[in-house]
Amino acid sequence: MPSFKRIAAILLRQYYLMRGSAARVVPLFAWVTVDIVLWGFITRYLNSVSHAGFNFVPALLGAVLLWDFLTRVMQGVTMAFFEDVWSRNFLNIFATPLSLHEYLIGLVSSSIATSAVGLVVMVVMATLAFGLSFFVYGLMFVPFILILFLSGIALGIFGCALVLRLGPAAEWFVWPIPALVSPFAGVFYPLSVLPAWMRAISWLLPPSYVFEGMRALVAHREFSDGLLALGGGLAVFYVLLAGWIFTRVYRHAVRTGLIARYSAETVN
Repeated sequence: MPSFKRIAAILLRQYYLMRGSAARVVPLFAWVTVDIVLWGFITRYLNSVSHAGFNFVPALLGAVLLWDFLTRVMQGVTMAFFEDVWSRNFLNIFATPLSLHEYLIGLVSSSIATSAVGLVVMVVMATLAFGLSFFVYGLMFVPFILILFLSGIALGIFGCALVLRLGPAAEWFVWPIPALVSPFAGVFYPLSVLPAWMRAISWLLPPSYVFEGMRALVAHREFSDGLLALGGGLAVFYVLLAGWIFTRVYRHAVRTGLIARYSAETVN
């Protein structure tokens, strides 16, 4: 059984890091604020020039908010991991009785805390400044958030595994991951506009089901609960797969001695 005290120790370390550094706290809400303001005015402009009677606020601004949430969840996991990498503390962490599962749970718990801050800021700004009402999504907003949260966790753990295997310099492979996934997830457009080969990939991505469902609700069209359940099942599968990959990479690093040679450049 995972030890709550050891998991809490990971959270406590992140708390102390943030408490002592404004540079770590400000990004939790600064960039999401910029995104909401930018896309908020874009949606207002589109509403003013469009004569179709379509409200772009819940369609586009809502999509930005949900996608930013997924990105913040992923970065919440990876940033907590990178703190140990940058401080050369990674080897010390695993010289303790802390198990790998406790470490991953600690990273996920840290992401819950940091992404919750960003989500609250985005929701408050989008509601007060641009009139985005989440009642248009109804109770579906809850599974939307849950699927995106699980997807962000999966991407975050996979990113950590990538850096653990290739070395700290590989963090530059991690930052573009949300941008690479977004065209296939159909964040701003329906999947029907994509070519067939891209759609085939899209239906393997849990966020695709969220954004297709969101657009269906905004347009007052039906969206199958079964499809959303499939998206949720895929999200759970990818979390488990990412955890398995991280475990395999970690065991490889321990078995081959790479973890002891973990430097600022490479572990090859």
